Amino acid sequence: MRPSFFSRLPQLLLGTAHDTNSPQRLSLRQINLDVLSGLTVSLALVPEAIAFAFVAGVAPLVGLYAAFIVGLITAVFGGRPGMISGATGALAVVMVALVAQHGVQYLFATVILMGILQLFAGAMRWGKFIRMVPHPVMLGFVNGLAIVIGLAQIDQFKITNSAGQSDWLSGDTLILTCGLVVATIVLIWVTPRLTRLLPAPLLAIGVVTAVVLGFDLDVQRVGDLASLSGGLPSFAIPMVPMTIETLMIIFPYALILSAIGLIESLLTLNLVGEMTNQRGGASQECLAQGAANLCTGFFGGMGGCAMIGQSMINVKSGGRSRVSGIVAALFLLCFILYTGPVIEMIPIAALTGVMFMVVIGTFAWNSLKSLLIVPRADALVTIVVTCVTVAEDLAVAVVVGVIMSALVYAWNAAKRIDASTRPSVREAGALVYDIQGPLFFGSIASFHELFDINNDPDKVIIDFSASRVVDQSALQAIEDVAAKYDAAGKTLLLRHLTRDCHRLLSKSGQLMVDSDDDPDYGIAVDYGVKLGILDSKH
Repeated sequence: MRPSFFSRLPQLLLGTAHDTNSPQRLSLRQINLDVLSGLTVSLALVPEAIAFAFVAGVAPLVGLYAAFIVGLITAVFGGRPGMISGATGALAVVMVALVAQHGVQYLFATVILMGILQLFAGAMRWGKFIRMVPHPVMLGFVNGLAIVIGLAQIDQFKITNSAGQSDWLSGDTLILTCGLVVATIVLIWVTPRLTRLLPAPLLAIGVVTAVVLGFDLDVQRVGDLASLSGGLPSFAIPMVPMTIETLMIIFPYALILSAIGLIESLLTLNLVGEMTNQRGGASQECLAQGAANLCTGFFGGMGGCAMIGQSMINVKSGGRSRVSGIVAALFLLCFILYTGPVIEMIPIAALTGVMFMVVIGTFAWNSLKSLLIVPRADALVTIVVTCVTVAEDLAVAVVVGVIMSALVYAWNAAKRIDASTRPSVREAGALVYDIQGPLFFGSIASFHELFDINNDPDKVIIDFSASRVVDQSALQAIEDVAAKYDAAGKTLLLRHLTRDCHRLLSKSGQLMVDSDDDPDYGIAVDYGVKLGILDSKH
């Protein structure tokens, strides 16, 4: 009998309904860890959401609403338990130009269209193409985002003066802020060695906040950024003209935002999966991100995607199920509705220390050593992706990295084409070329150089049993070699081509027949017979 929904609910919340490597029940200890991890994450979400709202040029509540709505929907329906989503800087830097030129209502319309595009990508199951991202690109992505997260914390050492300009902290305030950041880092490092009953980041935030309040220390607090008090988000259709002109304005932004959001979410999904040893659906994550952004656009949010920093906080604090993400979103809503004044008292330095520990834990330090060991091309890809992630954005960096990796692969594969020659056993006086390696657009020049047409005997056999014909350029190269042998008055036989080549040759319009020495298929008989270079028996 198929189990009911309610009997499978614990496994669905834990995220192990389809994972044979994970525990099949939601224990009380795991629930406790998830709740505390969710609380820790929600505290770290507050300044991030506010800061990214400022970057995008919108009100703080727009960022907070996005963090709540996107975080809740993706926590329930996402492809990987333990992931945290919300408003992100990668999206905010794209939104700022749209908001500055057209206003926040156009942003909401863009976020809705962004969600639709992501839903379409999920329905088409395009999430699986994230498998095409090589490991050096993943390392560059992780290192680049760690640096971006670290650089984003530098702004916490600035203060806005009465003229609305940002000045660096100085004097005793700077020393005190740095001391609190260091204290937070030390507490997070020491706590797991003493107890695992509470997540280290949450305990560190609590201790540092208590010290600041107890001694009435004059440092920046969350409330200095913006007020967290607000109500429930309300449904509203964006107030933009329903015209083609509006679509032309928002579509380019929506396309870029959807691509960045999906790439960052899917790479984070893989990273969290490696840390938790869990499986999850990439296409399911695309659908969850799309549904989340579609909803947040109608409820006055700025849109979002997976957040690698908060996801790392959650995982390292013990969060493993969907409960942690759900709790983080609900706590964030409670902060907005009820406890805004309390959260506003948390010192920024404590949250900055948490994020610096995230940077330390996220950066792949072993990659620095591996740069001296791995092939130079892979090391270059990692460095370039890291730099582009910092200088531009994640989407551009990943595209650049994938293209570089593909070119490196094509270059290496092109050098693998080779041939050995031997007399034919069955064909008296014939010479056999045994081709090794893939034949494709990158290797056709080397393929042409393998043959000594002028000095070869009157009958030549090219044996592809150790090769693979990949594309149309390879087919054309074979035809060119055949034409040269024909022009020299010599006979060329082609044997042992793969089934993939069989399909390619069929698609190119060439007739295929079985041969005696090739029980699966023959090769290009019509072309050979037309030139008089192929024996119809072969």
